[in-house]
Amino acid sequence: MPSLSAVISPLRVAGALAASALLACSLPTAQAQEQCRFLMPLGGGGEPVVSKRIGPDRLLGRTNWNTDFVVDRTFRKYRFFFTSASTEAATFPVAGFMRFTDGSSLQVINETPTFPPGTGRMFGPFQAVPGKRTNLMNFRVGSSTQPAALGFSYRISVQGCT
Repeated sequence: MPSLSAVISPLRVAGALAASALLACSLPTAQAQEQCRFLMPLGGGGEPVVSKRIGPDRLLGRTNWNTDFVVDRTFRKYRFFFTSASTEAATFPVAGFMRFTDGSSLQVINETPTFPPGTGRMFGPFQAVPGKRTNLMNFRVGSSTQPAALGFSYRISVQGCT
């Protein structure tokens, strides 16, 4: 009859091999899971979600239609989030841009959706542009061509994912 250690030793080796094989199989899955985080708005109050109301066009000064989100590191893709905060439905233009350190930009959203009260939508994901460094994501909501949307309240945010 074999000794107890002669039986246990091969079991330990087999268990260690099985555990390392299991770990090796699960590593790509863990690495494949993307990590996303919200980007901070430029000049914001420290919160990643911006609440706004569509304002009128102005003869002098700037409209409140544009919101920039700072890209402080490299991401593989980006997602824009929009949520209606109004009690009425409204139709208005929504545009999204990736802005790059070389001064160029790429429009990734150009739609005129209707948002019922309390509904939201994710736009994207949009892949990073190879060879370009993204430094801002811009969300533009509203237009003087849609005066019925004046006063519409909403919340926006942008995520970067690795």
